[in-house]
Amino acid sequence: MKRRTFIKHGLTAVALAGTGGLFLPGKSGLVPAAQVKGFTTSLHVPPLLENLDGSGNSASFNMNVHRGKIEFFPGKMTATLGYNGNFLGPTIRVRNGQRFRINVNNTLSDVTTLHWHGLHVPAQWDGGPRQPISAGTTWNPDFVINQEAATLWYHPHAMGLTGEQVYHGLAGLFLIEDEVSDTLDIPKTYGVDDIPIIIQDRRFFSNGQFAYVQNMHDVMNGVIGNYLLVNGVMQPTLTIPEGQVRLRLLNGSNSSIYKIAFDDQRTFHVIASDGGFLERPVPMNAIVLSAGERAEILVDFSKESKYAVISLLVDQMRGSRFEAMRIIVNGTAQVKAMPQTLRAKEKIFESEASRTRRFIMETMSMGGGRMGMGMMGRRLAINGKKMDINRIDERIKLGSTEIWEITNRSAMMMRMPHSIHLHDVQFQILSRNGRIPPLHEQGRKDTVLIQPGETVRIISRFQDYTGVYMYHCHLLEHEDDGMMGQFEVFA
Repeated sequence: MKRRTFIKHGLTAVALAGTGGLFLPGKSGLVPAAQVKGFTTSLHVPPLLENLDGSGNSASFNMNVHRGKIEFFPGKMTATLGYNGNFLGPTIRVRNGQRFRINVNNTLSDVTTLHWHGLHVPAQWDGGPRQPISAGTTWNPDFVINQEAATLWYHPHAMGLTGEQVYHGLAGLFLIEDEVSDTLDIPKTYGVDDIPIIIQDRRFFSNGQFAYVQNMHDVMNGVIGNYLLVNGVMQPTLTIPEGQVRLRLLNGSNSSIYKIAFDDQRTFHVIASDGGFLERPVPMNAIVLSAGERAEILVDFSKESKYAVISLLVDQMRGSRFEAMRIIVNGTAQVKAMPQTLRAKEKIFESEASRTRRFIMETMSMGGGRMGMGMMGRRLAINGKKMDINRIDERIKLGSTEIWEITNRSAMMMRMPHSIHLHDVQFQILSRNGRIPPLHEQGRKDTVLIQPGETVRIISRFQDYTGVYMYHCHLLEHEDDGMMGQFEVFA
């Protein structure tokens, strides 16, 4: 069993005293889940990162990775990590076809990386474990944006450090626009009626520091928090004009799975999934997002009375319900009609696939057998293997189309959810346990939740770029424990 005290982040070894190395929610030393004096702070909207190319012909940026501090609780400063700020990072907005350049300056004492989650990108600039940014060095990606409008995100992906670094604040949104997003009559004024919503849960030690430790319980179940942050703020309020509002939802948590809805169960319309616009809006009154998944939704507030208050609710699928944010309607806006169509769907047909690969995600004993009782000796594995940076697990011919069939064979005692995230490519979900996926999952995806006992079949084209990329569970504690593999696209 591995324990970490994170003295370097301002946490103390004393905070772990009495736990016997096991850190469980509810143990002494934690700030308990309680009603904080919330809904007094406005929602923070991450600023757009300044494009150094004033002409807009290319996208050129500077990014500093550094330490910071935030007062989440009165009189207690929490040590954090951030991009160009104390916690989280600015929103990067680019256009399809633009040349993208960024200088990523690592001022930390640790290695980090910067992974473009969901981006179709040359392997050398993917930002996974194979592209480390050493302490005190600068990384300079330079490539052309080559995909349709979408809400993506960026975060660190250093080997074994992803969960810790994301937990302390390293994450941000990455937006792509194109001619379709230009012409659609939907809200698009960033920060006014087009709002980023990054949802993350956290737990804290009594001294105000993040309670992020690694032990077998948290590795197996994920680090589940008892406080919820929206854009880095506890229980914020968002003031909007009446009319239609676009919320870009990101489950930016480490391992939590969220069911997101409004307190009045109002219907909203999902217009985009991980990889961009759906074919047409899908009406729903709740949506489930696993860690790393995104969705864009349109919500109609045109019939609200002035100063009406609507609450956004977030249920942890294995934990608590949170009143995450209050929305106050104040002011008028042009009322837009719901678009009937969004983007013609480019479907990938099963007949295009040259082969089917099968992946089993399961918990194994260290001796290689299926799990028995107890937590000791467990290992999270894909096809019986843990991540090895020196091993290529799958080799894929450039230009080919493949079906991947992923089964969650978690032990009966655990009933553990997993997900699969593929770097570089977007995929389409063909089926869940042999059934057609729901409408909101029929668009472009890069991350998909797989429940215990479930088999999900996906299909993707591997095109444009060669090199080595990752596939892994996006529950970050599972990823850091080695539930990850590498695929190489070759010419």
